[in-house]
Amino acid sequence: MKIIIPVDFSDNSLNALDFAVALAGKKDGEIILVHVIEAVYDFASQASIAMDNMYKDAESHMAETLKKYQDEDLKIRTVIKEGTASISITRIARDLDATLIVMGTQGVSGIAAALIGSTTINVIKESSVPVLVVPAEANALEIKKVALALEFANHEDKFIDWVITMSQRWERGLEFVHVQTSLDVKEAPGIHKLEDYLTIHHPGLPVKIHTFYAKTPVEGLDQFLEENEYVILVMCHEHKNLWDQILSRSQTIKMVFHSKVPLLVMV
Repeated sequence: MKIIIPVDFSDNSLNALDFAVALAGKKDGEIILVHVIEAVYDFASQASIAMDNMYKDAESHMAETLKKYQDEDLKIRTVIKEGTASISITRIARDLDATLIVMGTQGVSGIAAALIGSTTINVIKESSVPVLVVPAEANALEIKKVALALEFANHEDKFIDWVITMSQRWERGLEFVHVQTSLDVKEAPGIHKLEDYLTIHHPGLPVKIHTFYAKTPVEGLDQFLEENEYVILVMCHEHKNLWDQILSRSQTIKMVFHSKVPLLVMV
């Protein structure tokens, strides 16, 4: 299991690192710490000095961070790169054939949330690798289970096996969540299809499916989380073009901004 951890050495990013180390365990896990230095475009001489200083600072912080985990039986290496954070992170994850990106986040609002987005949101939009978003208050040792939220859409089928494998690796229970937003639409066919799939491909796997009725998927998931605090919530995100993102905000992206539990986004 190869995990990419973007770090800016803030408390949030270092908490995400602690979270990833706890999940990766000692089962052939490898962690790659990635720090991206945003390019400085100013007077050439000043820019060169500034970049040199930022590299030195990053190397110093990386060394201090590695000391904390030197006794861990886990392979950890570092990458310091110049560029745009989201582009660099997703490219490194792709080139290294990473299993997962784990990163910390904190809420943003207003125009920044609606149109520009944080680095975390941009990584989700650009990544071809699943992204685990870890809020500041999350503690991996408290996590009891993984909950996969499904709309029973065709694009979700390919993610089920991956999530089952990860939940077993992390030694956490797995449950499924469906939010019904209209009483006129029956969810039974989708549930039966899921049950049949699990029976055929994962015989013996305990199956627990929660159904919540709400006006929106986010409201339904909030109901689930009120009853299930120590959980990693898994959601599937379809990449959309910019116009679609502005006209119709993704339910997954909405959850990223206010979720108090770790959110694993499948892309």
